[in-house]
Amino acid sequence: MFVPVDLPDDLWGRDTMRQALAARDMTAVFRLVQQYGGLTQSRIGIATGLGQGRTNEIFNGKRKIASIEVLERIADGLGMPDRARHLLGLAPAIGEPEDSQAQAARIGITRVFASQASAAKEIRDAAWQASKVDLLAVRALGLIGLNDSLLREPLTADRPEPVKARVLLLDPDSPAAAHRAQEIGESTESFTAGIRLSITRLRELTDHQHLDLNVALYSTLPTWRIIRLDDLIYLSMFNSTTEGHQSSIYRLTAAQYNMLHVGFTRQYDDLWTTADRLI
Repeated sequence: MFVPVDLPDDLWGRDTMRQALAARDMTAVFRLVQQYGGLTQSRIGIATGLGQGRTNEIFNGKRKIASIEVLERIADGLGMPDRARHLLGLAPAIGEPEDSQAQAARIGITRVFASQASAAKEIRDAAWQASKVDLLAVRALGLIGLNDSLLREPLTADRPEPVKARVLLLDPDSPAAAHRAQEIGESTESFTAGIRLSITRLRELTDHQHLDLNVALYSTLPTWRIIRLDDLIYLSMFNSTTEGHQSSIYRLTAAQYNMLHVGFTRQYDDLWTTADRLI
């Protein structure tokens, strides 16, 4: 199993780290974690539950952290030992020390895959069993838009009850689509043509007897890519150089107090309510 946060113990004893913790300088803390722990910004954001946007703001010194609740979340997510928590002005961790796998499981990350290719078999197997499916993507050609897409066969297979599926695609006419095309080095025309092709192929499934399909368009710049299969969420991200299927995929499971699963479920539902229904 991949270990999402595995920081060297001597990191917390470095003079630079001790000074950063005592000053509650989370910009310096995050940069030291990145430098000596090898964690990317996105992995720090996932581990601490801050998300990519807030994590980036902290890295760039644009956001200061004063809330004890947020500091606790950061300390828990990074697995800070009690001596580091003390420098932050926090109480010792409750209970027995956890290894990084236990910490990850506690916040809901039960597995991390290097890319969609390494997660494909598990995702397909889960899709064959799922009765409800939510997808948040950009074009979704690799997920459901084409005959050989990852999910098209399991979602259109013969079942006793139709699968209820919601698909959110990026609006090809939105400024965000042109922005995203520029980010990944495609022309707007070719990029949006992929979205329109996916829409056309999804329309072919409108009357499919084994699939209750709804499609809507969102118009914000894509950050997260979500595959939700019943209570399992497979989460990856879009950045300025990487597509969702190329980034690491985090499997989130539903559990009591699982802030990541609850947060991304809420984000999807909120985005669905504001999106423009297409199918």
